This record gives sequence, structure tokens and C-alpha cells, in this order.
Amino acid sequence: MSEGTTTPVRPRPKAPSQNRRAALRGQRVRAVLSNPTNMIGVLGLILFGYLIVIPIIALLAEGVVVGEPDTRITQQDEGSLTSYYFWRIFVSPQAAAIFWKPLGNTLLIAAASIVLALLLGVAIAWLLVRTDMWGRKWFATALIVPYMLPSWTFALAWLTLFKNRTAGGQVGWFEAMGITTPNWLAYGQLPIILIFTIHFTPFVILLVGNALKRFDSTLEESSQILGASRLRTAAAIVLPILRPALVSAVTLILAKVIGEFGVAYVLGLPTNMNVLATSLYRNIYSNQHGTAAVIAMVIVLIGAISLWVDVHFVREAKRFVTISGKSGGSGSVLRLGRVRGLATVACCVLFALSVAVPVIVLALSTLMRKPGDFSASNFTLDWWVGQGLDTLGFPNGILLNGEVWSAMWNSLWIVGISSILAGIVGLLMGYVVVRSNSLVVSSGLRQMLFLPYLVPGIAFATAYMALFGEQRGPIPALYGTAALLVIIYFTEQMPFASRSGISSMMQLGSEPEEAAKVAGARWFHRFRTIVLPVQKSAVAVAMVMAFISGIKSLSLVIILTVPGLDVLTTLSIRLIDLGYSQAGNGVVLIVSALAFIGTYTVQKVMKTDLSRGLGA
Repeated sequence: MSEGTTTPVRPRPKAPSQNRRAALRGQRVRAVLSNPTNMIGVLGLILFGYLIVIPIIALLAEGVVVGEPDTRITQQDEGSLTSYYFWRIFVSPQAAAIFWKPLGNTLLIAAASIVLALLLGVAIAWLLVRTDMWGRKWFATALIVPYMLPSWTFALAWLTLFKNRTAGGQVGWFEAMGITTPNWLAYGQLPIILIFTIHFTPFVILLVGNALKRFDSTLEESSQILGASRLRTAAAIVLPILRPALVSAVTLILAKVIGEFGVAYVLGLPTNMNVLATSLYRNIYSNQHGTAAVIAMVIVLIGAISLWVDVHFVREAKRFVTISGKSGGSGSVLRLGRVRGLATVACCVLFALSVAVPVIVLALSTLMRKPGDFSASNFTLDWWVGQGLDTLGFPNGILLNGEVWSAMWNSLWIVGISSILAGIVGLLMGYVVVRSNSLVVSSGLRQMLFLPYLVPGIAFATAYMALFGEQRGPIPALYGTAALLVIIYFTEQMPFASRSGISSMMQLGSEPEEAAKVAGARWFHRFRTIVLPVQKSAVAVAMVMAFISGIKSLSLVIILTVPGLDVLTTLSIRLIDLGYSQAGNGVVLIVSALAFIGTYTVQKVMKTDLSRGLGA
């Protein structure tokens, strides 16, 4: 370049003006909203923001603002910000009884239940999948039956056997036969731990058993060929691959135990042994809503931590993924030899203790006038079909009692409507998550719909009481109405219904819809004629599984039902409280039968198997 010449300077492109940027944003928003899928997603965000996020916020708010009953104690106006409830929970003279002892009991029960369920469940899963034990296929289904029954079914059976004179009302069978049962055996931590172990062992069997079934057995064979012992092979190869299943089992059991109300209520009340769920329940019924809100915060926090741990370990598990078309099949089956019969007998004993004995005990208790008396003259059908019984407020037997039929009708129609809604809306939300071209809509909806999983049932019910206990704007107070039960059943099932919808939609390609769109079909017509017919089986399964979960739920509705609006589960607990254990046990048997028949029916009709991957 010659001296004196200048290089022309290219003008920099002008940055878009503020108006131009606003116009571009507006165009993008209009493009997103012009898509019907995104519009449905936005409506879903609004709906579940109100049904999930707002109740949790309302619950948290009750723990930091002064409630009307506490204005004199706090010397503050109603609605003022306060730390009084945190002080009451954590450091006041009542803190030990309200929070610290229940927390200690909860963590002890959870830890012991998890350890025992893991030991028992892993051993059973290994016998079912990796050995030649007799009856593996039958046991693979039979040993998961406790999963189908309400957990407090086992608590009532235990109480029927071991109840002593510490609690009022009728004594247990052993006490009636002259065998005195100590309090530590009849009530409290030990029986609760044993019952949770029995109830949650099927979770471990399912998770670990299916992981073992998918495990590539050639890895073990290669390790042993290289000279490693079975113990070293298990520690170095099998355990790391099974770790995600084990961690999932731990977090699942922890979340369930923390929110479980029925077992601790039935077996803890006589000795005043509280866990977090029962302490929360007692504070609500003593009108200590601010204190209850703080306890619920702790329960939610523990649930969130357990979910974070589960997600973290699942992410870490990707380092151990193996790709193989071979599963732990016949080549990896261990011949048990002389202990084959012993292993089969052990599984028979477990089935008897976890299924046969509790159901038989409850059934027999409903046929006895006096507990523990097995003489022929003591057996009667009065508790089922009798009339004019000498029981105040329960004059007729279960099958002739209007209160029972009313509770059954409430259970069927309330849970039925919520299950239908959960199945349909779950598929619709799954469609939005998979098909939406907006990351904000799809990811936001996916995360929001999973939030109820973090909140144990009784805490979620507390949040709904905080939100719907009084009129807020155009939304009337819904506490004490069937509408509130339908809404909470529906919302509580959305984590599983939406995951089912997402899973089924990911298996359906978008090509048929695109072809219909090119042909001029509108979105609703495409969804009705293409998506729904293909996904009807997935919707049906989601509906039935939501119904089964709802019909046996107690923690979710125990504080939301009122006299005249009982469902079967709350009616059973009320009958037990009144001392009518025969009637209460009979209602529980009806709940168990509905849950079991529903589970069995959906497996047969939809050709699915809860124990898929287990047995030979």
C-alpha cells in the first residue's frame, strides 16, 4: 500500500434499536403462541402453577406469618412476618416433643427399614434371578403383593395380634389368650420398622431384580476366569452397576417413610410415639397451622434432598452402562444344590408373613365377637351382615351399613374422576413436553409436574389446606368439599401420569401428524384421530394405576375429609379410633381387595407384568 493512501473503514453494522429488539421478541413470542401445542403448554403451566406451586408457597407463608390464634402470644398483628414458629419448632421448651423426638423417630425408623428392606430385597432378587430356586416365576409375582396393599393393612393386623391393655378398647389375640405382650412389641418403633420392611421389600425386589436381569453376565464370567473370587467380583463389578437401583430404592423408601401416616398413627398413638407425619397431623388438629407449616417444610426439604441424591447417582451411573444383547440368563444361574429347598421354604415363609398371615388375621377378626376366642360360638357374620348391633353410631354390619356404602361411593367416584383426568391430562402434558418447540414451555412443564413427588402426601394436603381453606379472589374456600379431594388426588398423580405420557409419546413418531397437517387437518383433529387411538392403552394403564394408588391413599386425605365426606381409608381409621376394630379391619379388607383386583386386572387386560424381568 503506497504512502499517503488510506484504508477505507467499513461502517460497523448498527445494533438493532430497542424498538427493533422488542419487535423481534414479540415475533418470537407470537410464533411460539401460534403453535397450538405451545398454547396448551402455557395453559398447563398456568393450571399446575396454581395447583402445585402456589399451594407450596401458601404453605411456606404460613410458617413465617402470624396466624390469628397466635397474635396474643407473639404480640404481633395477624399476617405480620415472624420467626415465632421456627423458634417453637427448633428451640422452645416444647421443641423436643413437637419436632426433635419425632424427627429422631422418623430417621431411626427410616434407616432401619431401609437397611432391612435392602438386605431382604437384594437376597430375594438374587434368588429369583440368579439361582435355580424352585418356583421362581410364582414367587416373582407373589412376593410383590405387599406393594399392592395399603401399608397400614399390616399395622392393623399387627394390632389385632399384639394389642395389650395400654390402649383402650378390645385387647389383642395374644392378650385374650393369656399371653401378655410388652409395649415395645405391641407398639412403637419395632413393629413399625418390621412393617415398613415387609411393605417396602417389593420395591427393592423390583428395582434390583430388573437390574440383575439386564446385567451382562459375561462380565462376571470374565472376572472369575481371570482369577477373581466371587466376593471380589461382586464388589468390583456387580455392586457399581447395581448402585443406581440401590440408591433409587433407598430414596424411594425414605420419601415414603417420611410421609407415611397410617402405620405410625395406628402403632405409635397408644404409647405417644410420634414421627414427623403424626406430629404434623396433631398440630393441624390443635389449630397450630404455623407450627405444622414449618414441620411440613422440613418434610419437603428431606424429600428434595433425597431426590437430588437419586438424580446425582443416576447421572453418575452412566459411567457404568454396559451395552450387550445378553442378559443374566441361564448361563449365569447358580445351582443351589442342597440349599435349594431351604431357599424355597424361606420365600414361602416370607410370603406367609407378608401376605397370607395379615390378610387371614384381618379376615378372621371380622368374624369374631371377642378377639382371640376361637370357639365355634364366638364366630359370627354380624360385622358383615348383622343389623341392630350394640355399637353406637355403627348399627349395621359392613355390607348393610349406609356409611360404608357412602364412603365406598365417595372413593369410587372421587378417585375415579381424578384418575380419568390424570390419564388424559398426563398424555396431553406428555405430548406438549415431547412435541413443543419451546424449551421454556417443555422443560418448565416437565419440572413443575414432578414437584408433587417431592412433597409427601400429608405435607401436600397441608399445603392444600393452606391455599383452599379460605376464599382467595374468585376461588371459593374448598375445604370440606368433594371438589378439593378430586383436585388433590388428580394433582398428586401427575408426576407419574405425565411421565407415562412422556414415555409413550417418545415412542410415537411425528410423521403421521406432519402428513395430516400438510393435508390441512387442524391440531385437535390430528390429536383425536392419530394420537389418542395409538396411545389409548397407555392412557388406560395410567388411569388404572392412578386409581389403585388413590383408592388406598390415606396420608393424602386424612386431614381434608370431614364427616359425611369420608372415603374408605379415612372411614377405616375413624372406626379404629372409635374402638370398632372388626368393622375397621373389614373396611381395610375392602380397600385391599379393590387395590389388588385393580392391579391384577390391568396386568391381564393390558398384558403387562409388575414383576417383569423377574423369574424364569
